[in-house]
Amino acid sequence: MAFAPGSLSDDAAAWKGQSLVGVQQLDEAGLNLVLAHAERLRGQPRDKVLARQRGKILANVFYEPSTRTSCSFQAAMLRLGGSVFCVAEATSSAKKGETLEDTARSLACYADVLVLRHPESGAAKRAAVASRKPTLNAGDGVGEHPTQALLDVYTLCREMCGGIPAGGVRAALAGKTICMVGDLKHGRTVHSLAKLLANFDVALVYVAPAGLEMPAAVTDVVSRGTASQKSVDALAPVVADCDALYVTRVQRERFESQALYERTKGSYVVDAALLRTAKKGCAVLHPLPRVDEVATDVDALPNAAYFRQMEHGLYARMALLDLVLGRPSMLDGLRAALGL
Repeated sequence: MAFAPGSLSDDAAAWKGQSLVGVQQLDEAGLNLVLAHAERLRGQPRDKVLARQRGKILANVFYEPSTRTSCSFQAAMLRLGGSVFCVAEATSSAKKGETLEDTARSLACYADVLVLRHPESGAAKRAAVASRKPTLNAGDGVGEHPTQALLDVYTLCREMCGGIPAGGVRAALAGKTICMVGDLKHGRTVHSLAKLLANFDVALVYVAPAGLEMPAAVTDVVSRGTASQKSVDALAPVVADCDALYVTRVQRERFESQALYERTKGSYVVDAALLRTAKKGCAVLHPLPRVDEVATDVDALPNAAYFRQMEHGLYARMALLDLVLGRPSMLDGLRAALGL
C-alpha cells in the first residue's frame, strides 16, 4: 500500500485498493482527478441512488464524536449504492483493551473500505497497514483530516469559480489570499488544508491566539512549496485583502484545563459587521461545529459558505470512495474535457 508523497496521481485505475492517510499522498493531478469526479457525481439526480458500489460495505469507525464527517461518509456510500455499518469506541472491543490494529484487521473481514477517526496522530496509517484494505483518515488527533481538506479545496473552487475550471485547482486559486483563523495548533483541518495548498499560487495568512499558532511541522511543509505564508495577530487589518476566511473553533477538548480554554475562546469573531469591511465575495468557510467564532448574523449573507461546504463534502467523499473501490469509469474523457 503506497503512502509516499505524490503516490495518488491521475491514473484512476491505480487508486483501487489505496488508502488516504495524509494529503501529501496527493499530487496536483490526483487532486484534480478527485474533484473532477466530484463535479461529475454532483450532476447526477439527487433522488437517484447510484449502483456504482452495490454490494460493497463501508465500516465507519469513530473513536471520537462526529456529526458531519461520519454522516457524510455514510450518505456518500449509500448514494453510491453500497452499505454501511458503524462502530463507536464506547461500544467496541477497545473498551476491553483490544488494539487498534486488531480491530482494523477484524473489521476488514467484513468491510471493503474503512473510515477511521481516532484521537492519536498516525492511527489511520497504522489501521491501513493492519487491515490491508482501503482506509480513509477521518481525523487522527491533532494530525490531519485529509478528506476535509479535499472538500475544503472543492468549496474554494466552487465559491470562486463555480466549479473546477479548465486548468483545474491551479487556475481556480491562482493569486488568491486565504486566511485561516482560530485554533491553528490543534486544528487538523487547517493542517491538511495548508499542506494541500502549499504548491499552488496562493497566499496563506494565519491568525491565531497566542499559543495556538500554526505548528512548525505544517509551516515547514508550506515553506518548501510555492505558496506564501505569514502570521498576523489581528484579523480586522487583513480581512479586506482576503478572498476566503477559513474559521475554526477553539477546541475545548484539546486544552489541559477549563481555565485555559476560557481565557482563549472568543479571541476572534467573524460577524456581519466585520464582513462589511471584507473584499467583495470573500467566502467564509468553517469545518463546523461552531461555538461563538462565526456569529449567526453571517448565516444569511452570500459570504456564508459553510453549509454549502457540507454538501460539497458529500460529493468529494463519494468521488474518493468510488476511486479507492475501483469504479472510475465515469471519468472517461472527463480530464480532457476539463483541460487537465
